[in-house]
Amino acid sequence: MSDQSILASVKAEQKAAMKARDKERLATIRLIQAEFKRIEVDERVEVDDARALAVLDKMVKQRRDSAQQYLDAGRQDLADQENGEIAVLQEFLPAQLGEDEINTLIDEAIAASGASGMQAMGAVMGQLKPKVQGRADMGAVSALVKARLAS
Repeated sequence: MSDQSILASVKAEQKAAMKARDKERLATIRLIQAEFKRIEVDERVEVDDARALAVLDKMVKQRRDSAQQYLDAGRQDLADQENGEIAVLQEFLPAQLGEDEINTLIDEAIAASGASGMQAMGAVMGQLKPKVQGRADMGAVSALVKARLAS
């Protein structure tokens, strides 16, 4: 993804997938566009990059959960389909943060909020979310913050 907006990237990739006759990829891209359109219609707002990032992040999380449930039920074929959709969705997300980068951001957020103890969890997560949204699994980040504040 370059300097163009997420919405423009999705549109461009839809055209490319149509030309390449890549049915699976096209189906996932259409799901993304349908979700953007649903938000625009339901909430009467224009989807900007920040909102698009949150939407894509949520879609990836939903598919991870579904894939895990399919694996638990012994349906590898359906889990593979979900993982394929995750791969397409992640193409529109920024590069994932490494563990060291996440820990540095957590340290900075704890220092900035003056947090000490679990009651400050919300303040720390509030500072972290805009920095890591779409770039890391928020559940894992939350667990790391919880462990850091508990010690």
